[in-house]
Amino acid sequence: MTVTIALNPSQLTQLDLSPAVEAIAPILAAPNPEPYHNHIRFTIDFPRDPTDPRELSEIAEIRLWFLRLDAQYPWLPFCLDWSQELARYTAMLVPHQFSRTEGIQFNPEALEIFITSKIFTIHHWLGGKGVKNYGKLQAMTQTLGYGLEDQFLAQL
Repeated sequence: MTVTIALNPSQLTQLDLSPAVEAIAPILAAPNPEPYHNHIRFTIDFPRDPTDPRELSEIAEIRLWFLRLDAQYPWLPFCLDWSQELARYTAMLVPHQFSRTEGIQFNPEALEIFITSKIFTIHHWLGGKGVKNYGKLQAMTQTLGYGLEDQFLAQL
């Protein structure tokens, strides 16, 4: 079941995480978080001038809200709907350029650091919950264009 977290301008500008906290509570309470992968989506209501060419990830108030969310729940990418949200969530946190013809172009080094950090964080979080099957973690990184070797996970 997918859960949608709806964000309005007031929540975003006041850095109010309450909509996310409420949606994430069942994940925190669950003994096994695996059923919650591909679980969360966001809808973002942030009015702007129709001539404003910026993507949502280029609006400081929205990025700041997502930075705060990521600081509180650094394992959250595991629970996002990867087909709809993972790239957008990553764009909120990683420097990038946007091309109308090629889409999001992440800074390669920043993306590699982000992915590696998330691998460490999510691996630790899953291990703490007793999850030893890391196939979903490998699938998540593939969504962002990275392969994750079994040997690398074995080192952790």
